[in-house]
Amino acid sequence: MSRLSAIAGGCGRQAAVSRWKTEIGYNYVGGINRGDTFNTPMSNDFRRNLSIITHMANEEGIDLLGVAGISHGREHFHQLPASLLEKLPLAIVIGVGLSAAVLDSLEDAPNLVYLHHYRQINAHLDQVALKISQEITRLGYLSVPIAASQLVDWEKQLGHVSHKELARLAGLGWRGRNNLLVTEQWGAQVRLSSILTDFPLEAAKPVVKDCGNCFRCLSSCPVEAIKKELKDFDSAGCYNQLKEFKKQTGIGHHICGLCVKVCAGVGRWEKQSLPSP
Repeated sequence: MSRLSAIAGGCGRQAAVSRWKTEIGYNYVGGINRGDTFNTPMSNDFRRNLSIITHMANEEGIDLLGVAGISHGREHFHQLPASLLEKLPLAIVIGVGLSAAVLDSLEDAPNLVYLHHYRQINAHLDQVALKISQEITRLGYLSVPIAASQLVDWEKQLGHVSHKELARLAGLGWRGRNNLLVTEQWGAQVRLSSILTDFPLEAAKPVVKDCGNCFRCLSSCPVEAIKKELKDFDSAGCYNQLKEFKKQTGIGHHICGLCVKVCAGVGRWEKQSLPSP
């Protein structure tokens, strides 16, 4: 029996997807109903499908993986055809943690070590997202990998999707005061990529949490763009500072890393600062 037959229960791709969409209340107009428990006969298939993706992710060194329902929050999608989104009710989100050693090297601006590490992580995420997408396609389903850091609107700093919003919907973390995804394990020290798909998987629920009494990132920002309340985050001030950093010799990218450096997850703080020789 082929992998597709095993996953689809021998029904063929079109019949299996149709049955799945009926069982979870999905249609091309309304989308997937986030929050459903998916307590259906397809649940075993969901688990089997997730194991395929999880195995690939583990083999490729992925640190975070989650699944989000994406019928809502379309304001976080940009320059993607509606006809395409209508066919893709889910997003698989993957993440890779940044090096504590590299982050520790940052002082008051991004440096070349951080730039190269940033690019390495993005390239790795792009390759893994492509491999997962190709595997899903081989299994007979639709899949679109979204690059980790490719913008479609430079002034507004928008990509095709907001990876951090999809990660929040996938239950991987919450939106921090620094306007980044913050996770339990990695804090904000993680890069993300996403795969849009109709591969039958169970969508997670968003995490109901915030940064609580942690305010470390406020003093790290050179232009004080980070405020006590996320709603007051100064996006324009942040972007203007990124443009200044870009002008530095050898940088050439809109990167910073200073608030990321101080936002470590549980258990990383004692490892964050390397001992002096």
